[in-house]
Amino acid sequence: MEPLEIREGYLVKKLVFKLTTEKKQDHFFQASHVEEREYWVKDIKRVISCLQGGKRFARKSTRHSIRLPEKVNLNELYILLKDQNDGVKELKLEQDSRVYNHCFTGATVVEWLLSKEKARNRPEALMLAAGLLTEGFLQPTGDRSKDGAEIEEQTSFLDDTKALYYFADSGFFCEGDSSDEDVLLKEEFRGKIIKQGCILKQGHLRKNWKVRKFILRDDPAYMHYYDPTKADDEPLGSIYLRGAVVTAVEFVPDAKKYDIEGNLFEIITSDETHYFLQAATAKESNEWIKVIQAVSRSGK
Repeated sequence: MEPLEIREGYLVKKLVFKLTTEKKQDHFFQASHVEEREYWVKDIKRVISCLQGGKRFARKSTRHSIRLPEKVNLNELYILLKDQNDGVKELKLEQDSRVYNHCFTGATVVEWLLSKEKARNRPEALMLAAGLLTEGFLQPTGDRSKDGAEIEEQTSFLDDTKALYYFADSGFFCEGDSSDEDVLLKEEFRGKIIKQGCILKQGHLRKNWKVRKFILRDDPAYMHYYDPTKADDEPLGSIYLRGAVVTAVEFVPDAKKYDIEGNLFEIITSDETHYFLQAATAKESNEWIKVIQAVSRSGK
């Protein structure tokens, strides 16, 4: 068997990895979870190392100990996980001179999954937790969990009492050193998440349209938008909604007819900044309009 070179890819939420042969032939593979990708990468690297050293490969991977159902409903699992009576409890935890409100540890999530028989062992629980993290249901905070998500040789979700996480639609906020890169220290991020999802937004300068992930919060009333292809916590921008006006529109003045049409709505802020957005369906557009109108009236 000819030696292979393996490189991890950055496509499809980092679930893809690439094998390149000596003849420069590229082969792309996609895993279903970050952990599955990492197990395959580690095993293939070990096979290559053994072949190059003339050694026999003996599996030490934990993949055989992971036998999850073919389809896992992460949304249902998330609802159970954050159940106020029977789910993971949100706590106020102090770490590195900072206080993290409405959060919990990675080890707590793993223990909950095991205690509720959602997983048979810790590797399975870690895979489920990593899936929740990858899909944005759970968010890392603090240096330990954020570093874990970026280290290629380790699992992205950490079964650790020092690794902190929070629910994506919780009232999480952090108090402490203002020099911390965690943008959730800002007052505008303390509001409860009312709605989130991906919609098209028109740029203010080039007037081109790009998909952005929007998170709507009240008290204070803000919509933050993010690049959905990146895992960064920091938003690309924010829209202050107190006193804003939102309405459905038939067309966008600066857009060509073939560029965009249907399910459009416009937000005009109190300082008369205009934002043009497009939802995937008429129903989704109406839902966004209703919740934004409510927040603009009630939020601070």
